Amino acid sequence: MEVVILEGVDAVDRTAADIVERVVRAGPAVLGLATGSTPVGTYRELARRHRDDGLSFARCRAFLLDEYIGLAKAAEQSYFSFIRDNFVDHVDLDDAAVFSPNGEADDIAAEAQRYDAAIAAAGGIDVQILGIGTDGHIGFNEPGSSLRSRTRVKTLTEQTRADNARFFDSPEDVPHHVLTQGLGTIDEARHLVLIATGESKADAVAAAVEGPLSAHCPASAIQWHPHATVLLDEAAAASLTLADYYRYAYADKPRWQHL
Repeated sequence: MEVVILEGVDAVDRTAADIVERVVRAGPAVLGLATGSTPVGTYRELARRHRDDGLSFARCRAFLLDEYIGLAKAAEQSYFSFIRDNFVDHVDLDDAAVFSPNGEADDIAAEAQRYDAAIAAAGGIDVQILGIGTDGHIGFNEPGSSLRSRTRVKTLTEQTRADNARFFDSPEDVPHHVLTQGLGTIDEARHLVLIATGESKADAVAAAVEGPLSAHCPASAIQWHPHATVLLDEAAAASLTLADYYRYAYADKPRWQHL
């Protein structure tokens, strides 16, 4: 795991975009896309590079981390709509090559198994973008999630529902249940890129990066991944004990060694 502390949100977004761009330019890529507010700046930067620098996503496929159960795809708050509004509609990524769990499926358990199988059939995910919740969740793997879990139904905590209420007309409108890739599913991606910015994420980041590997902080599962990169602004890094070392290590990183 490599922790990179950068000066400001824009630097975090650019660095995350650098990682994705390198994978996309290397050949056909399978992207894992997070939703929510954290990765929006990264998606805007990738869209800018598509528009200004000719970065093409035409040979890519993409899989979303999660989706609300019972929310129509066309709903503004669905992640099906979110990823199109914030990324897919601004680049040349084929809409038919963007996949997400179907929260309207008649058989949700079967849908979860189908989605895991679809990721495997695509050859797995090359680079997975992740955010982190204030309670340490990644995807919608809330505290207590099995570290080997697969795509499945999860019940959102009241904290997560409160955090997401800003996207809905009222807190009561936030669904209670989601379909989410499990921690075991996420762990199979070849490169994990966790992005966190802002003081509100500092404690969760510290627990994920420096705390014990524990279901109490699901994001701590990134500690055992062979290629995980954590991109932080100074505010999100504020609770890290080894922050000075992370800065030192990144400043002295060999030129040939990419993130």
